[in-house]
Amino acid sequence: MATAGRVPFIALLLLAACGRAAGPEWLPLFDGKSLAGWREVAFQKRGAVTVDEGVIVLGKGAMTGIAWTRGFPTSGYEIRFEAARLEGNDFFAGLTFPAGGSHCFFVAGGWDGTTVGLSNVDGYDASENETSINREFVTGRWYAFRLAVTGSRIQAWIDGALVVDLDLTVSKVELRFDDTDLCKPLGFAAYGTRAGLRNIEYRLLPEAAPR
Repeated sequence: MATAGRVPFIALLLLAACGRAAGPEWLPLFDGKSLAGWREVAFQKRGAVTVDEGVIVLGKGAMTGIAWTRGFPTSGYEIRFEAARLEGNDFFAGLTFPAGGSHCFFVAGGWDGTTVGLSNVDGYDASENETSINREFVTGRWYAFRLAVTGSRIQAWIDGALVVDLDLTVSKVELRFDDTDLCKPLGFAAYGTRAGLRNIEYRLLPEAAPR
C-alpha cells in the first residue's frame, strides 16, 4: 500500500514516460486568421494569397508563395503542416527550409504531379536524386506533412509514412537555380496550382534525427 502523501513509484514511472512521449512543445507559425509573420513572395506572374476559414490559400499562378519573416532555427527542428492541392497538377506543398548549412526545397506533387523529394541533393533535383519517389495526390484531399532537420539528417513524412531519409554527412543539399530562394529562410510555394495550407507548427529537437 502506498504511504499517504507520497506518489507511488509506478505513478512516477508513468509520469516520466508521458513526459518523454510529449517531447518539446509545438509552436504555431500560423494564427489561423491572418498572414502575421509571413510575407507574400514576389514571384513573377504569381497568384493571390488569401486566408479563408483557417486556411492559407496560394492562388494559381506561375508560382505563388509565402516566406516567414521572423526568427527560425537553422538546424535541430521539426516542422509539420497540412496541405491540399485545390486545383492544378503540379507541386502544392513546396517547402524551402534551412538544412546542412544551406537551404533545401521539399517537393510534393512536382513535375508530373506525383514527384516527391528534395531539391537539390548533390546537384540533382527531386526528379533525379536518391530522395525521389512517385506518389499520387487526390485533388481536394488534405495531407499531413512533417519534416525533421538535424546536423546529420533530413527526414520527411506524409500521413505518418517516411518518404525522405537523407544522410547529410554524405550528401550536400542546396536550392535549385530558380526562384525558390526567394522563400528563404522558410517558405511555402505552389507551382501552376491553387493550394491550401493549415495547422503550420514547429518545435526544437535535440541534434539527433528521430527514427
